[in-house]
Amino acid sequence: MRLDADMFDPMCPSSALPFQVGDKWTGMVVRCLEHGPRRFGELRAPLRTVTPKVLTETLRAMERDGLVTRTAYEENPPRVEYALTPLGRSLLTLIEAARVWTREHLPDLLAARVAYDAGGAPAAPTGSGVSAAGVVSGPPDNA
Repeated sequence: MRLDADMFDPMCPSSALPFQVGDKWTGMVVRCLEHGPRRFGELRAPLRTVTPKVLTETLRAMERDGLVTRTAYEENPPRVEYALTPLGRSLLTLIEAARVWTREHLPDLLAARVAYDAGGAPAAPTGSGVSAAGVVSGPPDNA
């Protein structure tokens, strides 16, 4: 069956989706804000490998899309907090679904990458947590 050249309607609402939902940091920021507002420095602790510039860009994109609010307090020193909006909070369900999928499929995905990078065909997924090579592995504890 051929793909229809018009299968994606230019007026489809999905064209306005916040693509950063699938980026490296947005899901982690959502998880960090799950239990309430946080300051930038508080976010940096669990996200220690993100640069301040990238975290700032991520937060700004999330604010632009209505996923977080940024509240600046008139204090000395100045204080800024970020919090999830109801729209941002609605991502928690999607993020949890992705975490469940990762727990189940990460070993197969990693085995496929190893096989591909070695120049071979991707390993057939087993769905069992055991790679096609018979290596038992699990997801990282923080997945």
